[in-house]
Amino acid sequence: MPKATVATFNCENLFARFKFNANVDPAKATKDGFTVDMAKFDILKPVDKKLTAQAIRKADADIIALQEVDNLEVLRRFRSDFLKNMRYSQAMLVDGNDPRHIDVAVLSRFPIAHVRSYQHLRSGNSMVFSRDCLEVDIQVDGQRLTLFVNHFKSMIGGRAQTSAKRRKQAEAVRRIVEDRFGTADTGSAPWVVCGDFNDYIDGHEGISALTGWDQVENVLDRLPAADRWTHFYEGGREYRQLDYLLMPKGLASASPGTPVVVRNGLCTKADRYAGPRFDGVGKSIPAASDHCPLAFQINL
Repeated sequence: MPKATVATFNCENLFARFKFNANVDPAKATKDGFTVDMAKFDILKPVDKKLTAQAIRKADADIIALQEVDNLEVLRRFRSDFLKNMRYSQAMLVDGNDPRHIDVAVLSRFPIAHVRSYQHLRSGNSMVFSRDCLEVDIQVDGQRLTLFVNHFKSMIGGRAQTSAKRRKQAEAVRRIVEDRFGTADTGSAPWVVCGDFNDYIDGHEGISALTGWDQVENVLDRLPAADRWTHFYEGGREYRQLDYLLMPKGLASASPGTPVVVRNGLCTKADRYAGPRFDGVGKSIPAASDHCPLAFQINL
């Protein structure tokens, strides 16, 4: 039976030269969507990328969906400089809609056979996706696995105030999956919807079109409730699940394992995690990310 460990990770500002300063609204970090306002950025130090790479190495996924990557050349350079011997022969990124130039991407040990972007979808006068929904077909030992990689609208400006945008994005992703696989076979087809949804499950989330979909399993639910968080928000000392691997119930039932959340790269202020940290992690910075890689082995 073909197997593949799939992961998702918001690697937080995997940029060539800069990162967002503290307390800067990223939505205002460019002057016009094209010209970067350098007063709002600082230089990314090599230790940040090293810690990000350690988190990816620890997850040791065959296929990893990434969020907040600058561009394809940066992804390839990061792979060659920090992920040697990880066998990620395939790298894919399509520039999306974000004016800050943070995109979704995929690294894979298996061949990428097909890619489709949905960044062009519109709702009225605005784009549906803040970044993209990147559809990627991967050949896993003769079997096809399709990823739908996402990074939804952030909660900057307020969760309630930004919920409508995420709701449209979640509904659009569900339509994309149903259009691809058909409503009758959606629950048994080999696919994963993954990424940073920028919302958590409490009955009032804007992502319920996906998280409440009766065709899918949120594999993180296999962990005890106290262990399901993937993100630490330092400002409010909040621990939430913002990162998701959602897969059809047929695929999930054939994959009886337990998901892994890699927290070794979090800053030490995230003291709910009492395990070991990577060397070099600081109280607030440096850190691998404010998110954790989430990985799960799939049996196809």
